[in-house]
Amino acid sequence: MSPSRRNQRPADPQVAAIVEAAQSTAFTRRNLMRWGIGAGVVGAAGLGTAGCAPPKPPAGGINSLKLPKDLSAEQKIVNWANWTAYLDFDEKTKSYPTLNEFYKRTGIKVSYSEDIEDNDAYYAKIAPQLRAGQSIDRDLFVFTDWMAARVIRDRLCQPMQLINMPNVAKNMLDPLRMVSFDPGRNESITWQSGFAGIGYNRKKVGREIKSLDDLWTDDLKGKITVLSEFRDTIGIVMQSQGVDITSDWGKSEFEKAVAFVEEKIKQGYIRKVKGNSYMEDLTSGNAWAGITWSGDIFILAADTKDPNWEFVIPESGGTLWSDNFMVPITSQHRANATKMMDFYYEPAIAAQVAAYVNYVCPVKGAQAEMEKIDPELAASWLIFPTAEFIKEKNIQGFRVLTPDEDTEYSDMWSKRVMGN
Repeated sequence: MSPSRRNQRPADPQVAAIVEAAQSTAFTRRNLMRWGIGAGVVGAAGLGTAGCAPPKPPAGGINSLKLPKDLSAEQKIVNWANWTAYLDFDEKTKSYPTLNEFYKRTGIKVSYSEDIEDNDAYYAKIAPQLRAGQSIDRDLFVFTDWMAARVIRDRLCQPMQLINMPNVAKNMLDPLRMVSFDPGRNESITWQSGFAGIGYNRKKVGREIKSLDDLWTDDLKGKITVLSEFRDTIGIVMQSQGVDITSDWGKSEFEKAVAFVEEKIKQGYIRKVKGNSYMEDLTSGNAWAGITWSGDIFILAADTKDPNWEFVIPESGGTLWSDNFMVPITSQHRANATKMMDFYYEPAIAAQVAAYVNYVCPVKGAQAEMEKIDPELAASWLIFPTAEFIKEKNIQGFRVLTPDEDTEYSDMWSKRVMGN
């Protein structure tokens, strides 16, 4: 196994005071809501509303889908598109230890690509090809819940073969099996989950940041980056404006938050609105702080060997989300992809990935395996958060948008914020 990155992580004074003793099972990157798995562990009771209403099945059922011939038996490959810094990586060998282990066991070679910068951007790139029945040269991609719902609705993914995934069947946390956008997990499998909050460099900023208001100071003008995923950036802004983002808020609340971000861009506080490439600005020093994803900040600290990077949940609250494995409708290596997804639901493998990425793990038994790698990480709220922590920090999932709202709000965000 690759070593844990704990010794390279920034100090986390909250862990000792907040996180309870490690639980015997793990708990579930990007839209978990109010979880209730068991005593002391956040449960996924609200996760079922994280995506949208269940997409209607195709007329004639799954068999009506025109799936390409599967070439897995003769072509031992899987082409996997993922987000940046989202898999265990060995700097010495410049390889991914768990992928090496998968190849050793199965003979299946994984071509791994960090293709995904932003849900909307990647979907816009591949959807026309998939609708036309053209190959995108990928057998797996990873989308956030709300986008996974759109992919399923548009019939752009293949059904899962759960019967061939015993680890998933046994080890997926029970509440994750009945998410609203994919009841029974017929077309998606959770990859990772995590938080959006504030990431910053304590040394460069020179003070503690506790709230969103702490970002809007003259010393940070032009040094702030925010996420292009509006459910995270706007969600956090809305929380700071007193909105419960799980409630039945409307256009006026959303527009107020968009206007706030637009104003901060025009005033020169926000340097860039970016997807995963926001890490480049933080690494280069062009940005010192921003609205970020949790695990990215700890990977940044390790990669830059700078222990001053810190991730905090703002006093007004933060967001939770999940990302999901999906098989594109044109993939010709579904069986190989199935084996790989099942491989990552082995508790020891899941723990190895979680020890590197520091995102919330969806696999039962991973916390016990993490104890063997790094007991401190086994008690980390970043990987195994408790219900008490979620409630105390007001960490919420962005409420479900109707298709009309999704279109209207996405257009508003794109024209007024992304266009700047």
